[in-house]
Amino acid sequence: MAEIATIARPYAEAVFSLAKQAGTLSAWSEQLALADAVAADPEMQRLAADPNVSAEQLNALFAAVCGSKLSAEAGNFIKLLIDGGRFQVLPAIVAQFEVLKASEGGVLDAAVTSAFALNEAQLAGLSARLESRFKCKINASVTVDPDLIGGVIVAVGDEVYDASVRGKLQGMAYALKR
Repeated sequence: MAEIATIARPYAEAVFSLAKQAGTLSAWSEQLALADAVAADPEMQRLAADPNVSAEQLNALFAAVCGSKLSAEAGNFIKLLIDGGRFQVLPAIVAQFEVLKASEGGVLDAAVTSAFALNEAQLAGLSARLESRFKCKINASVTVDPDLIGGVIVAVGDEVYDASVRGKLQGMAYALKR
């Protein structure tokens, strides 16, 4: 999974830079969401994985499905991904683009997984620490996973902080096996 994020990052940063310079962040966001939805279609995934379907055929199909909803630049970007054999990375590119866009707006999303339900004061304290770390506003969404035993796991963009008891125990087990 980290491998896909590593491949997707330069593409997302390049598209973000292009969109920011042109002042078209929202338009790119919409077009990438459309491309992601088309790419997520099971039939499109089957065709993309089929070695008998050429890149030209896949490009033509993608262009036909999206029609005029994609700008020339977005169409060329999708063509670049298909021709380069990176079409399967599109969802990760879209996710990283949205993280960059959110951080540009001064807001980042944080996925917090906690062993126990957090009260408002605990969530506010955690959010404050994350805001000071990332120097921007944090939107935290909390899920409860009792399997963590204790502590929290926080994911902000592609950074993950594991402060759970389960994570500590797994780390100790790994160290002991070495």
